[in-house]
Amino acid sequence: MTIMPAKSSPAIARPKRPPPVLICGKCLSKIDGGKKLKQALKAELKHAAAAQGGKRPKLVTTGCLGICPKRAVVTASAATLVNGEYVLVEDRGEVEEAVSILTERTFP
Repeated sequence: MTIMPAKSSPAIARPKRPPPVLICGKCLSKIDGGKKLKQALKAELKHAAAAQGGKRPKLVTTGCLGICPKRAVVTASAATLVNGEYVLVEDRGEVEEAVSILTERTFP
């Protein structure tokens, strides 16, 4: 009889980059100017990171996040998901405020 060794525990990685910001690809394709909104969000993330002297979070396009607003794009980050919240962005004028919400420091 062969005795199997105990399973090892999963490894935990802590990257130097801040947690990613998620953006719904389905919402981006449904609204007018979705590509420009994504570019504005990415640029604002870069600007905010430069102001804080760090790396910018990756902007990751996902599949449907399940909320599906009519005229907005669903975004989320670790800072908002820890509270069970999503940030809805309707146009490029809201990007700066959305980035400040998405990049709040909720972790020590």
